Amino acid sequence: MPHTIAVAHYPEGAGHATRMLAIANAIRDSGAEVLMAGGGAGTEFVSLNGYDEFEPTTVDYIDTYQGGSLGKVLTQSVPASARRVAEYVDWLDETEPDALVTDDMFAAIAASRTDVPLYVLKHDVPGLYRDPVERSGARFHTVFQSAVTREFFYPAVWPPADIDPDGATRIPPVSLEGDDSVRDAADVVLVPSHYSDFDGVAARLERRGHDVLNVGGDDWEPVASLLPHIRDADVVVCSGYSTIMDAAVAGTPCVVSPETDEQEAVAEQLSGADVEGFTVADDPLDVLDAVESPPAATPSDNGADVVAETVVEDLRAESADESSASTEEPSASTDDGRSANRGRTPAFDAGSGLSVAVRALLGVGLSMRNARSRIVGPAERAAAATVSAVLLTILVAQQVAARGTYTAIEHSLPTYAGSVSGLFVVAGATLVGLAALGAALDAGLVPSVLLASAPVVGWAVNHWATPLVPHYAPTFPVEMALLYGGAFGLLGYLLGVRARKLRGTPSSIPEHG
Repeated sequence: MPHTIAVAHYPEGAGHATRMLAIANAIRDSGAEVLMAGGGAGTEFVSLNGYDEFEPTTVDYIDTYQGGSLGKVLTQSVPASARRVAEYVDWLDETEPDALVTDDMFAAIAASRTDVPLYVLKHDVPGLYRDPVERSGARFHTVFQSAVTREFFYPAVWPPADIDPDGATRIPPVSLEGDDSVRDAADVVLVPSHYSDFDGVAARLERRGHDVLNVGGDDWEPVASLLPHIRDADVVVCSGYSTIMDAAVAGTPCVVSPETDEQEAVAEQLSGADVEGFTVADDPLDVLDAVESPPAATPSDNGADVVAETVVEDLRAESADESSASTEEPSASTDDGRSANRGRTPAFDAGSGLSVAVRALLGVGLSMRNARSRIVGPAERAAAATVSAVLLTILVAQQVAARGTYTAIEHSLPTYAGSVSGLFVVAGATLVGLAALGAALDAGLVPSVLLASAPVVGWAVNHWATPLVPHYAPTFPVEMALLYGGAFGLLGYLLGVRARKLRGTPSSIPEHG
């Protein structure tokens, strides 16, 4: 019986869908069944490739942060993220795939909550971001996904670099293959991202006598795959990383014109490493000049086949092992009838310190569902509280750094001054209030304590950048979070639970005898 493998893509930008579709097609070609999910800008391409997909709530952190503010992130993207996780959890519970392959952080959280074996594809690592908020967010989901995935696939066009994540499996660029027959091939293909516009560049190139295909223009009709068009072109102009990978696989010279922060960082990585076949042009006039003299390029292997082969061979090996074991003794199963091997994560052993720490802090890896419900709370509220804690940590860290208040706060702590100051009392009350708020919203113990710990960590991380001698141990922020965030967080959580009972507000956490 063929395995069923879920493939989920992140919703911001169609490129996430096309790269995951490349993997889905490679998995399907291997004989496995594929379930698609993701929604957002790439839904049309999913349909064009013959899949019906599950569409959870869409998130858009680029618009709410780069085009908005941290406030919009907290009021719009964070609640949407919580809903997306909860909907993914329900979908995975209903479909029960044998594995999940994804580039979506929220699908990864859901997989760890449902014990579905996880494989992650990710290129947007912390080193690609200058903005401290975006860098911290990228570090958070890189560390988390590394801790809970069986294998972390890193599709890179550039050679090994300092920004490469530890423990990742480098693979060739991933590209969605398509029908090789292209009528009326253009000599220049323009592929804007969801956040860029090449209409002006297209008009100028046409006036220079070029035959231009402007993807997304008024005359453009979407196709299942852009790779055949890019392969037949003399040069491609793009913004996003998916088209960069397409150009690498096609062996077509590529002019990169970045728009978002991540795209600018990718462009810097390409130019800094002098990657063959690519040139960067920030200005439209520079784009025109680059098209006239494109760099030489050679085709690359397609990493989609590597991912598909790894996942399918893993599952087949497990099936063979289970079949062999079943002839010797009954196989172990969980309370809900699933195989005990389902949640195995050989890339990061469940007993390793990093995996356990990340799973415990986020409340996404507990094996006993009843215990998890008591400690973590409902998935949607736990995810909202966790993401809010991360963003609050970043906000506090920025404010402490900008105002230069690290030393004043440190001197107010009993562990430094040997006495309780007024500032410490106010800060402690604030931490208690944060945890009580989490408990009042039924977020569970761990997310509530995380909320209380967030300002402590945001303050403590500034010690790394503060010229004090001697420096504390690298674990100083964690120690402070456990000491002050843990103590005040637990107190606040208990007060919040008590307040719920006094108000007569029912908890959504089930009671068990």
